Amino acid sequence: MAEIKGVAVLQSIDSIKARGGEEEFAKILAELNPEAGSVFAGPISPWKWYSLDAFAALLDADIRLTANGDREVLIARSEKVIEGQLRGIYKMFIKLGAPAYVIRRISSVHQAYFNGIHFIPEFAESKEALIKYVGFEPRHEIMGYAIIGFYRKALEISGAKQVAVNFTVPISAGGPYAELKITWV
Repeated sequence: MAEIKGVAVLQSIDSIKARGGEEEFAKILAELNPEAGSVFAGPISPWKWYSLDAFAALLDADIRLTANGDREVLIARSEKVIEGQLRGIYKMFIKLGAPAYVIRRISSVHQAYFNGIHFIPEFAESKEALIKYVGFEPRHEIMGYAIIGFYRKALEISGAKQVAVNFTVPISAGGPYAELKITWV
């Protein structure tokens, strides 16, 4: 079973509450099935692992209620989260890093945030990368939008121009892996 680290769950909950307050968060929780809702009803520990199924359901409910189901909104929301994470000294490491370094770094950081998901970065050309994700299920498809936002914003911070990030093999396809293609100038 795929899992996500509590710190990522907390960041998402904090983002929801900052945007719409406790009332909006309560509405989102009310949209979840009892099993998923119980995951988020109690305190979340940053170091514990939580069901990726439940987390994907939380993101789905959030997008349904606050963005009229427009999943693309999650890309911009993820960009804001990574911008907040990359403050101070961390931003300097990204800013000084070449895009290939940034991609490798994000892939290794994602390994710490996901349990049961494997990331395989491949660099086909000097300004292109493919990342294979093994372990996502079609029901985790919404995670793709968050992933796109993270890579896109980090590469923009690093100075890359004309960044394009998209899934050439979508998570929803349910194949042996999903594949993300990243290009930049």
